[in-house]
Amino acid sequence: MDKTDAQLISAYINGDQKSLEFLIERYLKQTYNFIWRQVGNIEVAQDLTQETFVKVWRNIKKYRSQLNFRTWLFTIARNTAIDWLRKKKSFVFSDFEDQEGNNILTDKLADSSPLPDELLARAENKKMLENALAQLFPMYKEVLILRYNDHFSFKEIAGVLDKPVNTVKSRHRRALMALRDIISL
Repeated sequence: MDKTDAQLISAYINGDQKSLEFLIERYLKQTYNFIWRQVGNIEVAQDLTQETFVKVWRNIKKYRSQLNFRTWLFTIARNTAIDWLRKKKSFVFSDFEDQEGNNILTDKLADSSPLPDELLARAENKKMLENALAQLFPMYKEVLILRYNDHFSFKEIAGVLDKPVNTVKSRHRRALMALRDIISL
């Protein structure tokens, strides 16, 4: 479908139910990926993605057309993920396992001093980067995810986070430095 987000929203408000379906299809994968990277759990990410789109559906009539829809949607997704993370107070060690069964928490507790060539091999590994991202403060991690996974501009990220552009750029720079320090350990 070649309609813009604003056209689809307008059509939905005027009674075209399919327009909302097209809008959801357009952003479903991006939204899920963003939330999954925030919470690190497939089932929770699926539930939170669904919850995000329910919130969009409930509030679509309140959407202000002068805002970028994608920014508005990702703001809702971010807030939904943050709400879930705040409610989640306890954890079990299995929460830190990836799909292959590797547990980054127990790996970090073990006293292993890798050789330099092992460090280089790890740095090139995608899994190493994901583990390093998991160690970042959430405010840094979300800036990197929005910038590099979802290809948001700094201005769009500022809209999602409700922060000034310079704050976003500063967090981006600090996140990259922290990531470099984590990977070089």
